[in-house]
Amino acid sequence: MTLETSFGPTPVSPDSNSGQARVALYSEEFAADPQSTYREMRRRFGSLVPVDLVPGVPATLVIGYRTAVQILNDPDHFPADARMWERTVPEDCPVLPMMCYRPNALRTAGAEHARYRQATVASLAGVDLYRLQRTVEQFAIPLINTFCADGTAELLSQYAFPLAFAALNSMLGVPEDIGARAAAGMAAIFEGGASAAQGGQMLEDALYEQIRHKQLEPGDDVTTRLVQHPARLNDEELMNQLLTMYGAGIEPMLNLILNTVRLILTDQRFAGSILGGSLSTRDALDEVLYTDPPMANHCITYPRQPILVEGVWLPAHQPVLISMAACNTDPAIGTGEFLDNRAHLAWSTGPHGCPAKSPAYLIVQEAIDQLLDALPEMKLAVPESELTWRPGPFHRALTALPVTFPETAPMPILN
Repeated sequence: MTLETSFGPTPVSPDSNSGQARVALYSEEFAADPQSTYREMRRRFGSLVPVDLVPGVPATLVIGYRTAVQILNDPDHFPADARMWERTVPEDCPVLPMMCYRPNALRTAGAEHARYRQATVASLAGVDLYRLQRTVEQFAIPLINTFCADGTAELLSQYAFPLAFAALNSMLGVPEDIGARAAAGMAAIFEGGASAAQGGQMLEDALYEQIRHKQLEPGDDVTTRLVQHPARLNDEELMNQLLTMYGAGIEPMLNLILNTVRLILTDQRFAGSILGGSLSTRDALDEVLYTDPPMANHCITYPRQPILVEGVWLPAHQPVLISMAACNTDPAIGTGEFLDNRAHLAWSTGPHGCPAKSPAYLIVQEAIDQLLDALPEMKLAVPESELTWRPGPFHRALTALPVTFPETAPMPILN
């Protein structure tokens, strides 16, 4: 695969690109202001940037929109199977759990990927979006009632995380007791450090129990449809499809909720809309998916052999990541107008495009609408400049979103 070169006639590798050091995607500076970093990347490197995901783990970050679309639609040259790469990193590598091979639709290639993808798409296709919208409302109101009379809240821990988790559990048909153990495992994973591995095991154990539960008591839910799919996935494969849905569902959804609420509360184009302005939640969501997508750098692939792309040699088996955040704002394809424009890559594209786009979008929009309807005078509790972002190469994630609002009486609980 050779794309048009913008680097002149002499191909270079990411390791020698312009003789410059790799960009650290794990730094606090990058987390605080990624768009400035993307602009500097574009000036120094063009579309393909040599980066470190964590110290000592090199990768190539794609920040050109057209280059990204070609790579995402070329699984033969850019498969998502990480097994060869895994041999090159230590077992305690911090990004290994996020990037390693698993028998699921996200981390496989070829016929194996097609089998898992078909089962996943079919299981999600049965989600009743009208019922899901009602379900989100039923979860949102009790959560808001827990803090509305206080006049203050921290929206990550008190609203976005528990709501995203509850909505996903409802889609998957997870009963309350299993869901509580899965939530504890996910919380430990988010905390990181020594508790992350224990949390991962706790989550896996809960998902295996969910599979056994649905094998015995099937229902109208995603887990049952996976269990009953003609692909006949075994228990390990079933657990890994569910694990992917948790990993690809909880973090992106809660970050999208928070990033969108932040935009609405800090940008006058949207702030006025809470009390009757012209721009809607959907407008804010679409802009965030362009400029502040919850998974900023992801869609990881591993070239099977060295490959020349735009005058740059990409090494075999070294990760190639798509920067959805940078590609979406590539000056070569956009004017900076985001309203009614949904050509962004926040959901990815090609054979690994997000199969849960519709339910995820619905959950996030309904969560935000319920919050703004209940607390229309909500404001940030701190200056915007004091909000902090969680370092990491993949996500665009606030550490917290504290807000204030007039004390409000609890709302009636829906039946």
